[in-house]
This record gives sequence, structure tokens and C-alpha cells, in this order.
Amino acid sequence: MDEKIKEIKENLLKKKERKFEKLTAEESIQIDAYAKEYMRYLDEGKTEREAAARAMAMAADHGYVEFKEGSPLLPGSKYAVSFGGKMVVLVHMGELPMSEGCNIIASHIDSPRLDLKPNPLYEESNAAYFKTHYYGGIRKYQWMTIPLALHGVVCRKDGETVEVAIGEAEGDPVFCITDLLPHLGREQGSKPLNTAHAGEILTPIAGTIPYAGEGEDRVKLSVMALLNSRYGITEEDFASAELSFVPAVNAKNVGLDASLIGAYGQDDRVCAYASLAALLGQSAAPKHTSVVVLADKEEIGSEGVSGMKSAKFDHLLASLCGNDMGVFHACLDNSLCLSCDVSAAFDPSFAEVYERRNTAYINGGISICKYTGGGGKSGASDASAETLAKLRKAFAENDVTWQLCELGKIDVGGGGTVAKYMAERGIETIDAGTPVLSMHAPFEVTSKFDCYHTYLGCKAILAL
Repeated sequence: MDEKIKEIKENLLKKKERKFEKLTAEESIQIDAYAKEYMRYLDEGKTEREAAARAMAMAADHGYVEFKEGSPLLPGSKYAVSFGGKMVVLVHMGELPMSEGCNIIASHIDSPRLDLKPNPLYEESNAAYFKTHYYGGIRKYQWMTIPLALHGVVCRKDGETVEVAIGEAEGDPVFCITDLLPHLGREQGSKPLNTAHAGEILTPIAGTIPYAGEGEDRVKLSVMALLNSRYGITEEDFASAELSFVPAVNAKNVGLDASLIGAYGQDDRVCAYASLAALLGQSAAPKHTSVVVLADKEEIGSEGVSGMKSAKFDHLLASLCGNDMGVFHACLDNSLCLSCDVSAAFDPSFAEVYERRNTAYINGGISICKYTGGGGKSGASDASAETLAKLRKAFAENDVTWQLCELGKIDVGGGGTVAKYMAERGIETIDAGTPVLSMHAPFEVTSKFDCYHTYLGCKAILAL
């Protein structure tokens, strides 16, 4: 190649670097150590309540204390707030006043699952079953014939709240949703994938042994007696319960080289953990106040008091501004938010739905998504060029491997994050996160390299 042309190409064209192929031994050790702790976090937080509780415990270990009105707003002060045990906000007060803005990372800790209906337990054909209502966007067939665990809380009529976890401990039974055998599935197999399994058939088996004696619903009674002996609950207590079925499988190394992580709930706990680890790793007061939000309800539109639409976040931020509305509005104007959520990693088995030049790839690092939405950017949060330039500069200065992406081809689908709700507050916001294979499946796959560089990206943003 002509040297002049080579020089021009180097100056003008984007370099196609494959940094993951040039890892040093020390970098590999750091990535593996990070992945190990992240996998532990996944196993200990399979619901938003459990993930929130684990985050609060980790924060407490790093000197974070509960924020209350009147708490001192001094540089270096560390505060943790939990809203209903489902949404967590962590704050590390910075050297600059709040009017100069905060560096915010917002992720979510809820994931697709199967929630129990208000009246869930019934008996049919010599077996007891639980009725469920799926939460978030799932492909229903993926949740059938896999081992499931029951997690959640029950607020009993005596006022006590008990935590439920069945299917995780050694020797625990698991649950399962049955599917039609192929010998009788000809008609089912001819239906479109999205309609072959109705939501109402997602009914895990609860048991088959009847309670001793005579009468109706004795299998149901037997199941209820077992729950009562273990948790002291009655059927009426389901009215004030939050119980969910989640995969009864812990995080695993994937691939002969163990370069990938397979687990439930990586959307979006992979980003939640990255932001949490980045914040807790700060040894001194940051320049700008660092704020990490671990929100609930993103998978169903960020609704409710624990979702990103909630005024709870605004009230807390106002309190951190000394309830001075002038300072509060200046803080919003001068803040930067990284909406840290996952992206769809390119899957060659389904290449037809991706646009190869604008997609995220495994081992390509943290993926930046300038805009979300679908079709003609409908429902999008579209970050400015200036905001993306800030990210590029921060990532370059901190040796963060990154890539640009969209969520598939223009007219194929689309999606959203919490970004638009932060932008609606007047906060400069952009999406970036970890590429995921099999997103929203019971067993999602990520690259350890990408997970680690998502963490490095979060560190870079909080250090601005």
C-alpha cells in the first residue's frame, strides 16, 4: 500500500481495534476477579428486592449510611436510600456544590419473570398448580420445561413479613411448567411462535400428593399445609404477597475458555453491578457528586413509586440541594446521566434482524446507544452530539473499550430504557451498557471483557 494513502487512512478512517485479543496477564486476572464477584451478585439477587438488599449491604460495608433530612451535605459524605426495598439511590457527595451538577448512572434491577396472580393456587386433574402473570417482555416458550424457583415476600395477616425462597438451597424442590409432547404437537407447531403458547398456560406444578382424608382440593390443601409449616402463611395471605418464579439456575461460565457468563437477570443487573462497583470503589470525594440509581419497574415502563418515573428521585435530589429550588434546577441543568442499560449483541444465527455496521458485538466493549426507540425513533431518547463527545473523551482518557450500536434494523423492532425519563427532568442523558446474547431469556449470555469495560466506563463517568 502506498505510504501516503496508508497515512491518510490512519488519520481519517476509524481504527478497527480488537483489544480483547491483546490482553495482558494482569488484565485477564482483573477481568476474571471482577466476573467472579459479579456472578456472585447475580446469584444473591434474582429479584429486584434481593438485588436492592444486596446493594444496600455492599454500600453499608463501604461506609454508606441512611440519608435523612438534615444530614450533613459535606464533601465525601456517603448516603444510601432504599425506596420500598425495590429502588436504591447511592450518593457520594462531591467537592463542588450541587449547583454544579451531579454525575448520575441509572440502571435497573428488575428483570422479566413470572409473577403469581392474586389468587394463584388451584387444583386440576390430581395436581396443584400456580397461576402466573408474566412480567416484562418474554418469549413464553423459553420459560417452559426449565427448573424454576419461587422468590419473594408475603405480608401475613398478623403483620409479619416473611421472605420466601424455594428452589435454591441444596435439597430444595424446584418447580416446572410442562409443555406438549411433539407426538401431539402438530397443530401447536403450525402456529406462529408468539401465539403457540398462551400466557394462561404458564402454570408451574405445585404438587400432586393429596392431604389425608376425604373431600375436594386435597392436593391444594396439602401444598398450602407445606407452605404454612414453612412460612406460617395461609391462602388469604397471597392477597398481600409479591411472589415470582425465576430460573433455578445460578450463574455459569460459558465456553471452553470460560470467556462468557451465562445467567438469569443480566438485563440489567450487569450494568447495575458495574455502576455499583464503580461507585463503591471511589476512595476519595469525587469532583462532582456521584449518584447511582438502581431502579425498579423498567421492564414494564418504569411505572410506580419505585420506577424511574417516580418523584421519589426528584425529592431526594432536592433534599441533597438543601431544598433550594434554584440550586435544584441548576443541578438538573448541569448534571450528566449515563443510562446504563444493555444492548443486543450481534447473533450470527439471526443475522437478518441486525444491521451489521451499527450493532454491538461480543468482546467489543461497552456499547453506546445514541438513541433508542423504534421505527422513526419513536419513543426515543436521542442524546446530543456534545453528550456523546463527552463520553468519547472520558472513555479515551480512561482506556475504555467502546463501540456504537443500535437495537437491530430500523423497521424490525426497537426498545427503550430509563434514559427518556431522566431527559424529561432536563438532565443530559445518554445510553451505554453491556451487549447481551439471548436478552430477556431465562439464561442470558455476556462477555466478561464487555462486563469489565462497562465497569471501567462507569468509573470514567463518575470521575468527570
